[in-house]
Amino acid sequence: MARIIVVTSGKGGVGKTSIVSNVGVTLASMGFKVCLIDADLGLRNLDVVLGLENRVVYDLQDVIENRCELEQALVKDKKYENLAILPACKNLDVQQIDFKYLEEIILDLEPMYDFIFIDSPAGIERGFFNAINSAKEALVVATLNISSIKDADKVIGILQAKGITDVKLILNNVNPSHILDEVSLDIDDALDVLALPLLGIVYQDEALLSSSNHGSSVLDKTKSNSKECFKNIAKRLNGEQVNRAKFHKKSLFARIFG
Repeated sequence: MARIIVVTSGKGGVGKTSIVSNVGVTLASMGFKVCLIDADLGLRNLDVVLGLENRVVYDLQDVIENRCELEQALVKDKKYENLAILPACKNLDVQQIDFKYLEEIILDLEPMYDFIFIDSPAGIERGFFNAINSAKEALVVATLNISSIKDADKVIGILQAKGITDVKLILNNVNPSHILDEVSLDIDDALDVLALPLLGIVYQDEALLSSSNHGSSVLDKTKSNSKECFKNIAKRLNGEQVNRAKFHKKSLFARIFG
């Protein structure tokens, strides 16, 4: 039976869909059967990020309204046969969706996969509650800025109140030099505020931005700062122990004299 994991954030623009796609691809490359559900209704970005938009024939709305079978709506990845996505619908108002529809779909998918990731809308509107309703675990994506951390803290409280106690953190778009120069928050400071286990850190990476814009995975890039980050996240999700690098702020003397 699949592990059902919602990937969410308190703030938009933190790279949540990029996290979902690259973690999914990495797990599929390791031999796991993975399904990615785009629950960000009205936008539908997951198939674009993976370069699969031209393969979409049916979407989530077609399944809900019985215009196709669930299997017909699943889009298989071009390179990783263990990976499939269920695309969102661009023209469906989130207010029209009842919790039960996504629940039923996930129940049907659960025996077929090892991991099911639900790409949640950012924020705490109805779409967010639809996305978290069937999840057993949650990954909260945040960046090292104060607004992202504060919004993530609100989301964590809601997840835990809804009974999702297995919640882990991914820090995205981390620039070590910004940490050392105190331009951004420190990783350990963020962990102190959010009080979550850290699943992984994804470093700032032009290759990651390029892969998202060209509909491919960062795994396909020969040079990438983030490729190993996603491998480590996938290993930790599989229960393997992977240590993280430690960054320490510069002393006042070092900041003045370099």
